Amino acid sequence: VQLQASRGGLVQTGGSLRLSCAASGRTFSYLAVGWFRQTPGKEREFVASISSSGGNTYYADSVKGRFTISRSNARNMVYLQMNSLKPEDTAVYYCTSGSRTSYIAYDYDGWGQGTQVTVSS
Repeated sequence: VQLQASRGGLVQTGGSLRLSCAASGRTFSYLAVGWFRQTPGKEREFVASISSSGGNTYYADSVKGRFTISRSNARNMVYLQMNSLKPEDTAVYYCTSGSRTSYIAYDYDGWGQGTQVTVSS
């Protein structure tokens, strides 16, 4: 599966942004999808994941209650709605797919190119 994340952007503290991830390939609906983020000099950090059916979602404590992950298997799309953004959310965001949901980046094997999200204070 090939993944293509939408362009991120610059947003003020407290603002909202929605990232999209478009997938190609007929197996997309069988795959879990995750969002990770990374800042310079740091490990890639888990943000959220969603099961293949969309019935189960998981979030990092740092984004719980502010971010929402969803998917449309009919459209081969995954979304990350980010609300109440904080400067510490600034990072390059990646979408990825794998056989199961996981907090661990190594458990995923299909990665899209990253997209920059910048939250200004």
